[in-house]
Amino acid sequence: MSPLRSNTPLRAAVVGTGGIARSSHLPALHELAAEGEVDVVAAVDVDAGAVRAFADGAGIPYAATDLDAMLAEVRPDLVVLCTPPAVHREQSVAALRAGAWVWCEKPPCPSLADLDAVRAAEPGGDADPYASIVFQHRFGSGARHVGRLLRSGAFGRPLVAHCQTTWYRDAAYYSVPWRGRWATEGGGPAMGHGIHQTDLLLDLMGPWSEVRGMAARLVHDVETEDVSTAQVRFANGALGTVVNSVLSPDEVSRIRIDCEHATIELTHLYGYRNADWRITPAPGVPEETVTAWRDFGADEPSSHLAQLRFLVADINAGRRHATSGDGARRTLEFITALYKSAFTDTPVHAGDIGPGDPFYTDLHGGAPGWAPVTPGKEETPA
Repeated sequence: MSPLRSNTPLRAAVVGTGGIARSSHLPALHELAAEGEVDVVAAVDVDAGAVRAFADGAGIPYAATDLDAMLAEVRPDLVVLCTPPAVHREQSVAALRAGAWVWCEKPPCPSLADLDAVRAAEPGGDADPYASIVFQHRFGSGARHVGRLLRSGAFGRPLVAHCQTTWYRDAAYYSVPWRGRWATEGGGPAMGHGIHQTDLLLDLMGPWSEVRGMAARLVHDVETEDVSTAQVRFANGALGTVVNSVLSPDEVSRIRIDCEHATIELTHLYGYRNADWRITPAPGVPEETVTAWRDFGADEPSSHLAQLRFLVADINAGRRHATSGDGARRTLEFITALYKSAFTDTPVHAGDIGPGDPFYTDLHGGAPGWAPVTPGKEETPA
């Protein structure tokens, strides 16, 4: 195992300087830089003008269009990937081989095979570099509070769960060429939009054991789905539903968990605060117990900053971050299983999808009507 890091700032490099880097990652990095936890030392983008403007505006000393050159010359401790999912595997592996930790924007990778290749590039020890995924909804104070109560058994057994990401995206949104395509967006709303709520549900509920999914293209001219639903059985016996849509004018993100002693609800859109959570006790629960349940403490919204604080602390302490390794894979495995179930009309169990399964390497699994059609080649009717 590698020795623990010294208490010096993590030298961070940002790869990809588009909207998510500017709106979420850079502000979080700057906040921790002001606290002496990180030092943003490099930026990389395929667009020379964009990376130069990004670096100049943020006071970053090194700007480049070549990731490998930056890794060799700068030797950053942490590489923050704000790039499309199609290049996450290649870039993560390159960073890991250069000795850097990785914090990768969602979706993690276009397939389980890609994610497993990234994990295979990790040295292996908890204190060694590893790749982690941006799943920031786990790290708001509300989710941490509710998660502790669920794990302690305070609410009794979880029984029924509902996870809803029902958003709205119009034709103009999908006029951008890379959207709605398996190779470039990685999937439809199950992968690209609802993944944050799904990840939070799995973090709160624990392992899933079976999924039965449905998917459809009801509005948009895309390769992927524009709506999906799933029934879920969890390892603890609880049942749940997951709904992902980009067809819903009344936009909302919601999780509801009914337990023996309480119902827990979270309603928000793109991020939550403590006030977005509601705990409703079952009859007979003492008022002092309910009061303690509803004491969420200091309010830390779900955000990139909230997760980055934990990631930096884990790296410095030589700990595995919660969204690395199995903590990242279980969410992508669930989404892959949802697609396989939907496209094959069969239930899928945890652990079913591995090497040799067509869904292991492609989320569409080559399924008729869902796999991309080769230009000039007619699709064989089902």
